[in-house]
Amino acid sequence: MIQRYVSKIARPMIDRIDIHIDMPAVKYRELRQTAGGDASEQIRQRVMTARRRQLERYQGENRSAARGRDKIYCNAQMSPRQIAKYCAISPECERLLESAMNRLGLSARAHDRILKVARTIADLEGVESISTTHISEAIQYRSLDRTYWT
Repeated sequence: MIQRYVSKIARPMIDRIDIHIDMPAVKYRELRQTAGGDASEQIRQRVMTARRRQLERYQGENRSAARGRDKIYCNAQMSPRQIAKYCAISPECERLLESAMNRLGLSARAHDRILKVARTIADLEGVESISTTHISEAIQYRSLDRTYWT
């Protein structure tokens, strides 16, 4: 049923969505258990820190915005040139991303989305460089590419 619905959505439209994942229904026993994981305030602090990190990163870009370029405030707004500059990855990450691109038949747009999401995951962890863990997680967030198009 879902596959029929998703197949009606044009692939270029799906490519424009950064994160898409399947969420299974929560089992009753899990609903009744005491919640685990991070508290909302901890998550909020991590997000705010990541946002500050992004604002600092793009300050130089925003100075040149006065010369006619759009201002950039977060990773999602990066241009292809900025992706190349701020999402540098190791050869190991390159191999992982290339494998996913070939195996899943991902587009150039999906490639850029994966790098932007991986950059954000690294920012949330408070690390400067993107690792294979970040790339792997970002690839996992492309579930419509994996499930309904392959």
